[in-house]
Amino acid sequence: MNLMPKLAARAEAGRPVRCALIGAGKFGSMFLAQVPHIEGLEVAVIADLDPERARKACRNVGWDEPRIARTRFVEDGAAAAQADGVEVVIEATGHPAAGARHALAAIAAGRHVVMVNVEADVLVGPVLAAKAKAAGVVYSMAYGDQPALVSEMVDWARAAGFTVAAAGKGTKYLPAYHRVTPDEVWSHYGLTPEAAKAAGMNPQMFNSFLDGTKSAIEMAAIANACGLDVPEDGLSFPPCGVDDLAHSLRPKAVGGLLERDGMVEVVSSLERDGRPVFRDLRWGVYVVLKAPNAYAAACFKQYGLPTDSTGLYAAMYKPFHLIGLELSISVLNAALRGEPTGATRGWRGDAVATAKRALKAGETLDGEGGYTVYGRLLPAAASRAAKALPIGLAHHVKLKRDVPAGAVVTAEDVVLDETSQIVSLRRELEATGA
Repeated sequence: MNLMPKLAARAEAGRPVRCALIGAGKFGSMFLAQVPHIEGLEVAVIADLDPERARKACRNVGWDEPRIARTRFVEDGAAAAQADGVEVVIEATGHPAAGARHALAAIAAGRHVVMVNVEADVLVGPVLAAKAKAAGVVYSMAYGDQPALVSEMVDWARAAGFTVAAAGKGTKYLPAYHRVTPDEVWSHYGLTPEAAKAAGMNPQMFNSFLDGTKSAIEMAAIANACGLDVPEDGLSFPPCGVDDLAHSLRPKAVGGLLERDGMVEVVSSLERDGRPVFRDLRWGVYVVLKAPNAYAAACFKQYGLPTDSTGLYAAMYKPFHLIGLELSISVLNAALRGEPTGATRGWRGDAVATAKRALKAGETLDGEGGYTVYGRLLPAAASRAAKALPIGLAHHVKLKRDVPAGAVVTAEDVVLDETSQIVSLRRELEATGA
């Protein structure tokens, strides 16, 4: 609760917090919209493959021409990460290989890293976090995105003395969504292809939200940051509203759906027949608490907290998250406190490529939200044992053999460039677990 006094002191001393943004897409644009209203925070450089598009994004979110003129626009993300005077680098490209490359450049230059790029974090985050720690810089999740918000709630619960039974988010889910392709995605969002195109919406990116890939990635990130377990068979996406969180997301031994306490899970805003869930959590995040004793459980009831039938389990939740509008919280925590807003601390969960349909040898995989594969959550140990292909490496790689529909694609099924930086980092993770 002291970020603004700390920032005000920096501003008064003529030492604003200066950051670099790599990737001026939707998340980055939302952050840029807030910057002019936070005295003492400056964006010194913006990197984008199309600098003119980045300038247009700044104008679209309300930047005036003098602010744009004093901001440097470049194409090279690594150059932005190493720019003079920058304290914090925000990686918001969404591309796993580029994200890792930019993070390494920032760490080598002694800059803190805010990793909006959850895809890169789940693919090789433990390795990047270890390198950042060795260099004495912060490697942080992005506040406003679900993994950081859930990590905050988990930390709060544990710091207050509660056991975390479950943590995660809500989403719109039906089992059939795993097979949806970019050609079909807009009908599920109530949009026409023309309206989506006019709004600049990327069908493959939005399909990754729908087909379960983004949920798998984000739950892996939360498990890795919070030391939580991943369901052995992957996410089950139970239909569940906020009033039923404590009842459903508790162990099977006491009548719930989970294998045990300490799990990640995503709840669906749709019943399996397509009806809306009552008081759904589609846009929010949650944590289910377990009281450590009867006295604490009695306090739950005395202070109006809804519980399960045992009285031991209760839920707290945030109904919404504001994405990039909240990103400055991460930037300021890194610069002013030297702390992350959630950070990868181990390798417990993995998001692996799973065939949307029967795939044939010679086909090329097209990554998150595409036509060929979706991301499925697995425990990291199971992923490593199966030599599963992480979804972050399922980009423009060719199959060497057929893969049945619904099967996990393995590294032995595809042709990978073992000399590439991102594959080398992944191999380091698989060898060390960190």
